[in-house]
Amino acid sequence: MTKNLYVWVSFTILSTFIKLAKADNYIVHMEPSAMPKAFSNQQSWYLSTLSSVSPKSRAKTNINLPFSKLIYTYNHVIQGFSAVLTPAELEVLKNSQGYVSSVKDRAVKVDTTHSFEFLGLNSGTGAWPVSNFGKDVIIGVIDTGVWPESESFNDNGMSDVPPRWKGACESGTQFNSSLCNKKLIGARSFNKGLIAHNPNITISMNSPRDTEGHGTHTSSTAAGTYVEDASYFGYALGTARGMAPGARVAMYKALWEEGAYTTDIIAAIDQAIDDGVDVLSMSLGLDELELYEDPIAIATFSAIEKNIFVSTSAGNEGPDMETLHNGTPWVLTVAAGTMDRDFGATLNLGGKGSVIGMAQYPGNFSSSEFSIVFMDACGNTTDLRKIKQKIVVCQDPGKEDSLSDQFNKVQVAGNIAGVFITNNSNVDIFVQSPFPAIFLEQKDGDAVVEFIKTNTDPKASIEFKKTILGIKPSPTVTSYTSRGPSYSCPSVLKPDIMAPGDSVLAAWPTNIGAARVNEDLVFSNFNLLSGTSMACPHVSGIAALLKASYPDWSPAAIRSALMTTSDQIDNTGSPIKDIGENLRPANPLAMGAGHVNPNKALDPGLVYDATVQDYVNLLCGLNFTEKQMKTITKSFSNNCSNPSLDLNYPSFIAFFNDRDAKPNSTAVLEFQRTVTNVGDGSSTYRATVSPINGLMVTVEPDVLVFNAKYEKKSFKLSVEGPRQLNEAVSFGYLTWEDSGRKHVVRSPIVATSYEVKK
Repeated sequence: MTKNLYVWVSFTILSTFIKLAKADNYIVHMEPSAMPKAFSNQQSWYLSTLSSVSPKSRAKTNINLPFSKLIYTYNHVIQGFSAVLTPAELEVLKNSQGYVSSVKDRAVKVDTTHSFEFLGLNSGTGAWPVSNFGKDVIIGVIDTGVWPESESFNDNGMSDVPPRWKGACESGTQFNSSLCNKKLIGARSFNKGLIAHNPNITISMNSPRDTEGHGTHTSSTAAGTYVEDASYFGYALGTARGMAPGARVAMYKALWEEGAYTTDIIAAIDQAIDDGVDVLSMSLGLDELELYEDPIAIATFSAIEKNIFVSTSAGNEGPDMETLHNGTPWVLTVAAGTMDRDFGATLNLGGKGSVIGMAQYPGNFSSSEFSIVFMDACGNTTDLRKIKQKIVVCQDPGKEDSLSDQFNKVQVAGNIAGVFITNNSNVDIFVQSPFPAIFLEQKDGDAVVEFIKTNTDPKASIEFKKTILGIKPSPTVTSYTSRGPSYSCPSVLKPDIMAPGDSVLAAWPTNIGAARVNEDLVFSNFNLLSGTSMACPHVSGIAALLKASYPDWSPAAIRSALMTTSDQIDNTGSPIKDIGENLRPANPLAMGAGHVNPNKALDPGLVYDATVQDYVNLLCGLNFTEKQMKTITKSFSNNCSNPSLDLNYPSFIAFFNDRDAKPNSTAVLEFQRTVTNVGDGSSTYRATVSPINGLMVTVEPDVLVFNAKYEKKSFKLSVEGPRQLNEAVSFGYLTWEDSGRKHVVRSPIVATSYEVKK
């Protein structure tokens, strides 16, 4: 063997050893009953187990590796711990006494005012006064931290913190425990998992303080108190408040500028359960994982066992189907919709009329008139630079990335302002422009072009910072919101519900730039953000209102009330439309049961409740192994005597996707449901089903008679259709209505030919 070849082979072998020895974070599930009596507690057992694992793996590789490191011991979310392990160490650990299963730590996606009025909340009637504004309900938020100095967290007029609260306010970098109060009652941070991934990392703000703004925005959306004269540089001016202004906030910082990992997130959930939160709000998620592989799904199962309501975001990967995360059957999954509010500017056409376009330019702009010129596609940067002192009008040709190209060229050219005529459905990403820019619909753009062409010296002026209410149609489903079916549990229709997620005004850290004016950052106490991250805390806050009104209701009952009272009709009296589908009627795989309506949710009439055993039955129906079941439920004695994929859920999804079906062959899919009367006294409900193209839907019985409150009645819904459905999605609604028409309990029914690919 030549010297070079010897060196190459030696290097290859060494590289292989190093690769095999590379450590990673793992979440390890253990069986507590297997703990030897010699150990006084589980943590000492885990430490001993890890120390016995490490030397063996190091001896195998003959490489000087550090000892395996315990990151967290978990008390509620799982029975086990997280640790830094090499692949070899993990293999040894699998043979240790009490080992159940393990999953690798993963990076997590963050799903990044007027909304209370749009949702019908007011101080005089409905959900706010009835729930006392969510008084004393504790909302735990897993996010990027909090800016405690924000006026949205002032505790003026709030009573003492409930004695049941066991949480804490931790001190740290630029954060003192005295910054908490009767509104912001807890603040903790979790980053041991992040540090274990990157031992040499420097944490820029090692405390609960928010350095990104996301956590401040979401927590104030859920439960911010009243702040007068709030705005985004003059847009959306008014009194800001969260959905449950009387509720308490506890922040659990587990998302960091430097990264976000499941080991830290489930440690935060574990602590939130121990502290005593009532609602958990999480605008984050993981994609394409089985329930037993998803630490967030596993952790939230423990929260549900403790009667904690969990609200999560659907994700921002739309408009494609099957992009949704948090399709977990025991949490609420929230899609994002628009409001009836836009922000814009008025383009005055030299005293000959005006048009209004979309705009969120944050800077100041002269009220003077400037020459205005039409440059068609605005394709030549040199030509644009020759007319710097003019307002430039560009016609978007509609090609891929054409608007982006125009926008960038006008910005670089340094024109007075840009006017963009476009039908681009993603125009929202350009609206918060660092230079003066307006975006016009084609009909308004045509009027501007006509004005320019018919005047010898056309001039125009621009008035920015306009807030426009009453936009129609609204709400609409945003194009970016992720769509179902759920990867992890296709038999449960997801998402569950839609809430405002577009251009939501909420609190913002004062030292983080909220926008740019040219190259300069500008700062604000409030910011406009869009995403399912913004939709999720709306429903978290509304769930807090229901929790305050009905403290004994289960999370499933609250979810049912929210879903069955939601709206499917927009402010024009037509079905809610989907921007991602060219404004065609939205289907439930995009918007869930409909748009949340908090006042109706306060009095749902009937609820579809579910117990922990119902979720266990579902897991049994998914044919999980004993270890997979144990990973989620923490029990080896799961009762699988009644396995069923048919969870008692307030929605229905039927798969007609038999690719090998014979022509004209049909199938009947049946669903069993039980509803609980939460209205007062006796009542009679009758069922109606809206027609669904190509399908026959029947309900038996179609009349339910209740003699008392909390009485339960069961029914069967049958869907008959072709084994292979021609349409990708067909849908309708089952409606139960009482004889006095006081309660309308509506559930979506979806039939689909989709086949969820695993």
